[in-house]
Amino acid sequence: MNYEHKVQREVASWERKMFKPPGWLEKTSKTIGNRINHLIPPKVHSIITTTIRSIVRTALFGAEYTPSRPVQRALELESADQETSELFALYQKIAVAEGAGTGAGGIMLSIVDFPALIAIKMKFLFELAHVYGYDTKHFSERVFILKVFQMTFSGPDNRARLLNSIKQWHIEKEQWLSDAEYSRNMDWETFQIEYRDAIDFRKMLQMVPGIGAIAGAWANYTILEELREFAMNAYRLRRLHDDFEV
Repeated sequence: MNYEHKVQREVASWERKMFKPPGWLEKTSKTIGNRINHLIPPKVHSIITTTIRSIVRTALFGAEYTPSRPVQRALELESADQETSELFALYQKIAVAEGAGTGAGGIMLSIVDFPALIAIKMKFLFELAHVYGYDTKHFSERVFILKVFQMTFSGPDNRARLLNSIKQWHIEKEQWLSDAEYSRNMDWETFQIEYRDAIDFRKMLQMVPGIGAIAGAWANYTILEELREFAMNAYRLRRLHDDFEV
């Protein structure tokens, strides 16, 4: 079996796993998360929502996250996967250290952790694009990054729609050559709510006195792992299609 066939099998397995009904642990976590969510002051939720919108706008329309790493168009898929593993190990260590540090500081520093974690994730995704050979200077590549981000932290229905979009990206990307239309049509409210709900249980534990540092490190570790799995397979899907077309 060559490497591309191995990747095809792994991607198919990932897709099946993505749409499995939630188990007992996931349902319990969601229930507890909803209860904790109601205890968090509205001001904190407002800060989180504003932060998400601000950082995502920066990723789409600014140059802050554009990597210095060159676009590695000549890398074979296997080499790109290997480099991704090394890149991820670095960013996961940064996220874990950041989560532990802010978690130890209680609720006020935990609020600071939300923008820091989103920034870490965006930087990882922008670098990942260059590893797989896609230039983030193009607006369509930034939209793709945002779709990967959304898919990771969405519910099943929206996740299915986003996965289909990623599979058809060779066609869909043509409509995102400029930022004007995307800026007008972006559903910020849905994006913010789904992201916040996806990480609430883990991140809210970070605010509990006595366990904040441990909970913060664990939360950031698992959140980064989810992002790696979704992002890596999204780019593998694109490379399998693009390499075949070539």
